Amino acid sequence: MKAIVFDNPGDEGVLHLGEAPAPKLGPGEIRIRVRATAVNRADLLQRQGMYPPPPGASEILGLECAGEVSEVGVDVDGWRVGDRVMALLPGGGYAEEAVVHQGSAMHVPKALSWEEAGALPEVFLTAYLNLFMLGGATSGGTALVQGGGSGVGTAAITLLREAGLRTIVTAGNPEKCQRCRQHGADVAINYRDGDFSEAVRKATDGRGVDVILDHVGGKYLAMNLDCLAVDGRLVIIGLIGGAKADINLAMLLTRRLQVVGSTLRTRSNADKAKIVAYFMSQFGEALSAGRIKPVIDRVLPLSEAAEAHRVVQSSAHFGKVVLKV
Repeated sequence: MKAIVFDNPGDEGVLHLGEAPAPKLGPGEIRIRVRATAVNRADLLQRQGMYPPPPGASEILGLECAGEVSEVGVDVDGWRVGDRVMALLPGGGYAEEAVVHQGSAMHVPKALSWEEAGALPEVFLTAYLNLFMLGGATSGGTALVQGGGSGVGTAAITLLREAGLRTIVTAGNPEKCQRCRQHGADVAINYRDGDFSEAVRKATDGRGVDVILDHVGGKYLAMNLDCLAVDGRLVIIGLIGGAKADINLAMLLTRRLQVVGSTLRTRSNADKAKIVAYFMSQFGEALSAGRIKPVIDRVLPLSEAAEAHRVVQSSAHFGKVVLKV
């Protein structure tokens, strides 16, 4: 099958369209004829040799895809050949075929195109896991999302709006702040203007937010903690701002704060199936109705994966960059 491959870690130029063996189908798994996949920052890290796939997972890039079921393994329930499917993958999306455990797959509603379906699973399940399951986001609360113009950020805005929360986001320039507000954020703060915590406090009349979704890590730790309300939760999903920082433990004690570290890719099939089931239970109706769908910045052919990586690396996009297979 055709797939995006690279021989050695490096910059975007190492990526090229080549041949790879078709993945083997195991019990409880479905084979997907891929129509679309999407670029996530984890793909960039893996390309650079900094984020290897979990043991047993495909070494091909790609953490999500959409397409048609072309084969079902033994012990598979609820899937037939020809079904429209979108799936969360541990790897393997940048290819003509992908194999995934049935618990990580979702039926594609009529409201979604292939490109939208291919860009949905990774970012929406990431936002759901960390804001709702781990962060405890509930209707009437307030959330802060770092990087509101990213794929995860735009997905988070969508889910928080649907669930009835007030949403504050950060973004890197006035244009992205405006687009975040147009997408549904209540407040958008340009993080290049300095310490965002003061703006968050002002926007919440000094109370702070109930949950923060953060991908920056060490650089933002002190400011994030300052943004939290009593009993607030900070969920960290990335470390682009460093892995180390000082922390005032007295602040955690006196305000009963929680700091949670989280990843999705390395979770077990059972864990991922539970996340998918809970997501569909809470947001399945909105998904079917078309109220939940990813923001697509641009669609490129699979052969232009290198250019897609350049766009994401530069943060020039708003939402998701999709690869059409």
